[in-house]
Amino acid sequence: MVFSWPARVYYEDTDAGGIVYYVNYLKFMERARTEYLRSLGFDQQALMADGILFVVRNTSIDYLKPARLDDELVVTVSLSRRGRAGFDMIQSIWRGKEELCHGKVAIACVSANSLRPVGLPVNIRQAMLLSSQDTPAASGDMSQKEDS
Repeated sequence: MVFSWPARVYYEDTDAGGIVYYVNYLKFMERARTEYLRSLGFDQQALMADGILFVVRNTSIDYLKPARLDDELVVTVSLSRRGRAGFDMIQSIWRGKEELCHGKVAIACVSANSLRPVGLPVNIRQAMLLSSQDTPAASGDMSQKEDS
């Protein structure tokens, strides 16, 4: 399954030349990941109240073309790996049919108190598995890429 979230480029997202500042692509991606989790029924504040936090462990991004002031964008999120204590996402940012950047983001599940890794809650693991089975290719990929 590929989750899509719309975004628009505002003045605050750009540099003096009206081009999106490179770090702001990460902000767009973060918001899309949050909305992906929300679409599965998981609110960040509720997770924090339950003692769970998701933290970025690693990112790798390729910038292909610049986004500009007032552009309408679509940020995509797809689960590429789900492990015991985290998951990896593939994300892209599009302007129409033009891919502007893509990358991989590794997320760790940690305790809100100790910030040490903890197991991904079963209900989240199950929701991710169900969402990944929306397409036949995703289903096959997930069974091969899940850590035990």
